[in-house]
Amino acid sequence: MTQLVWFRNDLRLADNPALTAACSDRDRVIACFIVSPGQWRQHDWSAARVRFVLAHANELSRQLAALGISLTFLRADTFADAIPALATLCRQHDVTHLHFNEEYGINERRRDKQLKDALSTSGLAISKYRDQCAAPVGSILTRQQEPYSVFTPFARNWRQWLDDNPPQLHPVPTARGEAVAAAQVETGLDEFGPAPAALVPCGEEAAHRQLEAFLTERAGQYKAQRDIPAINGTSQLSPYLANGVLSGRQCLVAARQAQAMGGNQEGFTTWINEIAWRDFYIHILWHYPRISMHRAFKPETEALVWNPPGEAFEAWKEGRTGVPIVDAAMRQLSQTGWMHNRLRMITAMFLTKNLFIDWRLGEQWFMNQLVDGFLASNNGGWQWSASTGTDAAPYFRVFNPATQSERFDPDGEFIRHYVPELAKLDARRIHQPWAGGVIPKGYPRPIVDLKESRKEAIARFQALKD
Repeated sequence: MTQLVWFRNDLRLADNPALTAACSDRDRVIACFIVSPGQWRQHDWSAARVRFVLAHANELSRQLAALGISLTFLRADTFADAIPALATLCRQHDVTHLHFNEEYGINERRRDKQLKDALSTSGLAISKYRDQCAAPVGSILTRQQEPYSVFTPFARNWRQWLDDNPPQLHPVPTARGEAVAAAQVETGLDEFGPAPAALVPCGEEAAHRQLEAFLTERAGQYKAQRDIPAINGTSQLSPYLANGVLSGRQCLVAARQAQAMGGNQEGFTTWINEIAWRDFYIHILWHYPRISMHRAFKPETEALVWNPPGEAFEAWKEGRTGVPIVDAAMRQLSQTGWMHNRLRMITAMFLTKNLFIDWRLGEQWFMNQLVDGFLASNNGGWQWSASTGTDAAPYFRVFNPATQSERFDPDGEFIRHYVPELAKLDARRIHQPWAGGVIPKGYPRPIVDLKESRKEAIARFQALKD
């Protein structure tokens, strides 16, 4: 008998429930990964993410080959094409059992149901496993057995559930026999265009080194430094997490172990809280599939009439709004395929509140650029900023980007790096170059009045509420 592991958003050997289950007996084990450029385009994948995923799939293939497990790369342009491709592979290798870890977007869930309907009649056993979260989806519910829509009570219940049910990590399987040849796939697909330089090193071992370095060197100061974009104060593990090279369980277990060894407890607690936020957004995606169909979590906000995107949207995308911290952040995104989390909030709120442009356009643009584009987190962050989502910022809470800049980039170091036109301005003027003196040549004036646009946004939300 042959067991087949279908790798998707779980490009790792360690803590992989599907792989562990497939390797639990003496049966032959093979694996596959499906390259689906058409589907990835529909899901707004960036060139950076495509390259990252395919490079890690190649590394996974080498790791599996060393264990005697061959990984086959299938080409199926869309999810619909994936089902016959899998069926053919199963027939070719006399597969008796297919294993995979769950994904929670609506298209992925529909694909898996169609797969089960198409293949289960052939006698093929199909098993799926809960993955991605530290606490499995569906496990954190209110006393009324309803999903939480507010983070704070969710997080409280989440911590208690994990105390009562400590995560057990799945070990790396032992070798299944002699090493085999490792198949490889081209990491750059022409239809996605060029990608920026790799943000983090490739490979599962590199991900674990980065996790260990963060927990031993920077996590203690995470609460104090996480909002300062000019310093390396975050974990930068998001590309690995978004694409399953690391699991949320692994991060939680490692963080709790590091926390138990002492150090600044506030830093560890704050970072663990970010793992809870990630779980929260994944749980929301699972319970409320409409958010993966371009719909607001708060249905009443669908009545908002957003401004036409036009030139203002193009200026935002290209980092030429005339608001330095926004422009620096958007240029960081285009140049690196990543953006600091504080800046994601600032730029999202500027687009949706000051420019009053539909959050869905911003969400899509971020996915088109980010190496760590992950539906649950990206959608959750955008809807929080736009005041349309679960646990969203109150509509009257509008970040002033200049004030945010003064607070989190006080010396203008981050701005100078990405907006060299302003490099000669002092730390007082660099945040609001329009406020006094001559704006440096080549840098635009603000495309919107921050105070007046804030008032207008609040009035539009208030009118909706009334």
